[in-house]
Amino acid sequence: MVYIPNTSRDKEEMLEAIGCKSIDDLFSKIDQRVKLKGKLKLPKPLSEMEVAVLIKEIGEKNASLKDYISFLGGGAYEHFIPSVVKHIIGRSEFYTAYTPYQAEASQGTLQAIYEYQSFICELTGMDVSNASMYDGASAVSEAAFMASRITGLKKIIVSETVHPHYRQVLKTYTRAAGLELYELQSKEGIVDIDMLKELMDDNTACVIIQNPNFFGCIENADAIEHIVHSKKSLLIVCVDPISLGILTPPGEYGADIVVGEGQSLGNSLAFGGPYLGLFSCRKDFLRQLPGRIAGKTKDKNGKTGYVLTLQTREQHIRRARATSNICSNQALNALACTVYLSCMGKQGIMDVGNLCLQKAHYAQKQIEKMDGYELKFKQPFFKEFLIQCPIDPEEINKRLLKHKIIGGLSLDKFYPKLKDCMLMCITEMRTKEQIDRFVDVVAKI
Repeated sequence: MVYIPNTSRDKEEMLEAIGCKSIDDLFSKIDQRVKLKGKLKLPKPLSEMEVAVLIKEIGEKNASLKDYISFLGGGAYEHFIPSVVKHIIGRSEFYTAYTPYQAEASQGTLQAIYEYQSFICELTGMDVSNASMYDGASAVSEAAFMASRITGLKKIIVSETVHPHYRQVLKTYTRAAGLELYELQSKEGIVDIDMLKELMDDNTACVIIQNPNFFGCIENADAIEHIVHSKKSLLIVCVDPISLGILTPPGEYGADIVVGEGQSLGNSLAFGGPYLGLFSCRKDFLRQLPGRIAGKTKDKNGKTGYVLTLQTREQHIRRARATSNICSNQALNALACTVYLSCMGKQGIMDVGNLCLQKAHYAQKQIEKMDGYELKFKQPFFKEFLIQCPIDPEEINKRLLKHKIIGGLSLDKFYPKLKDCMLMCITEMRTKEQIDRFVDVVAKI
């Protein structure tokens, strides 16, 4: 093995130090049946040109959304990404997303983070935003921790209409931290208000809802807010940021903390990551915010400058006072989000939201024209909706794949009682022709 620099003498000394006579002696505990006997069966060496051709052939075995029409959502969405987004984040000065500790050398990155925070505050209607979390799931969990620190209470209530993956992560977090987690059941696709009233008490730190929720339904947020705040608990709302182009922002209906997944804002699906978690709150809770905040100031000459004004990770302050240590810098993803929002503008975000809304409702009406297919929950929805199917959704999806169509999400794994349902997602990327084609193929199954 010419690529291993150790000499024969080095090997002898190491074996002697650990009490082995030979390399075989070192690996004697490994079952003989799985040991390699002889040489690896490797293909013959190839030239660079031949390797390029081979890699291309292998790569073409993968399918992407350039080849398939997708109606799949459930937390990761295919939205249009303006070409300027990838152009900017592809620039070398932004490629390294390491935390910009040296302000004098990182003004561009710090300004980008500051602009990102400003956009998220404007979008959510909140006072303060941090410089992003890992993803939507970690943002939800960190919000629960934050609420517990603020209130000094340990009871966390989360609606079952919150994304199942987010709830799984939250369950792991709360169990390890000794918090009490209660799951709030749904009724007709939205939070069961009566059950919420029963669960609420003076020990409740927070209630976590998703709006629009995992089923795509729009929650009765005003009623929930009134019940939560009547007990002096905090309201945490998980959002789809694209929906805020046309729906009332959580800050305007009394949310205390707003979180969400930022992938849909200029970040591609990318096989599931990396993504970024949105996190904003009321200014009263600034000191409990996890992560970091970039601030805008002036130097001694009166020139505008950007700095990290708040860093509450344990590497910066005493561990006992740290708010979080999993808020690694997602600046490249946040930059994509910033460029997307800046080039789309208020009208652009509103237009995207309206397109999603109109196309989703057109698709729902066309699907319901087929025998046996109907909308599961008769609630207002944004871009996702649940369809009850007369055939196993998994079987429908298998057939659709043969026509290069990715169907909706089968819910049997997350909600056994909804095993005959398919969660459909329609974004601005879907055309009328594609929706009609989906309906035509399903009708023939």
